[in-house]
Amino acid sequence: MSADIREALLRWYHAHKRALPWTEDAQPYRVWLSEVMLQQTQVETVIPYFRRFIAALPTVAALAAAELDAVLKLWEGLGYYRRAHNVHRAARLLVAEYNGQLPRSTAELQKLPGIGRYTAGAIASIAFGIAAPALDANVMRVYTRLLNLDGDIRLPATQNQLWQIAADWLPAAAPGDFNQALMQLGQQICRPQQPLCGRCPLSAQCQARAKGLQAQRPVRAPRPPKPHYDVAAGLIRDERARFLIAQRPLDGLLGGLWEFPGGKLETGESLPACLKRELREELAIEVAVGEIFTVVRHAFTHFKITLYAFDCRYVGALPPHDAPQALGARQWRWARLTELAQFSFGKADRQVIAELMRRRLL
Repeated sequence: MSADIREALLRWYHAHKRALPWTEDAQPYRVWLSEVMLQQTQVETVIPYFRRFIAALPTVAALAAAELDAVLKLWEGLGYYRRAHNVHRAARLLVAEYNGQLPRSTAELQKLPGIGRYTAGAIASIAFGIAAPALDANVMRVYTRLLNLDGDIRLPATQNQLWQIAADWLPAAAPGDFNQALMQLGQQICRPQQPLCGRCPLSAQCQARAKGLQAQRPVRAPRPPKPHYDVAAGLIRDERARFLIAQRPLDGLLGGLWEFPGGKLETGESLPACLKRELREELAIEVAVGEIFTVVRHAFTHFKITLYAFDCRYVGALPPHDAPQALGARQWRWARLTELAQFSFGKADRQVIAELMRRRLL
């Protein structure tokens, strides 16, 4: 990259730099937390979650001292909950082995849970001023258009090429500003769809634009269609109008979140039969399955579900027990509708709760 391109990019960035809560005060903890929250999540979505999280847990020590359930509740709605597990584990590791301070080197940063090559480069360059490249999807898009690269960006060879370009072009002075300038350019100007080339400070140097190929860059092989699963869940009430909820195991999808218990439909099953089987396997209970209360459709990263929530009456625990057993769950609770807000739920279950609240108010 020529000095003229770097200067043009940095001039644009300093003139248009967004006032963000983690850039106004670029302490390492804040930079780390923001970069993890921004993984696969839009800036506008992250801002209120970041402010709420920092207000509740303003330091690494505070995060390390918090219970996982409290961290998950603060994260509720932001999605990709494995990130919350990772920042919590990393904070405890930082307190135990790093005196509560984030290390400065990218190699040491990548030893922490949830910190990969990009996040390590972003923290090192923004928080510590170290010349470390940070290559996210926005920066990849800028480079592939600027240089008109036609390799599939999901392939390792193209990834390696882009990382080498990012390292070669990174200036020793103000590397954090340079990385953030590329990120912001990709977010606001060099957008995935309908890039604003007329407002780009690098438009004159953009090789893809010169050939009219900016819409075809970056190149990505099409993904296979997402599989779909039907899921049955039970709104299980007892004689005191409380709901039986279960906490998912810590490992796996939505680990540590609470849910209305149930599971995935197997071939040849009816939804009520699926629900009764899952509740026996997960909690060792018997229920009377009633009508479908509501249906929720939700997409995860790699698959989609249709969730059928059934009204259910609690019959009892399977012998020889006199209460539910946490066989496939971390733990279980009886909770009134007004108490559910105390627990962290995934999006699909929160939609069920919203419908419960709506009908309660009718």
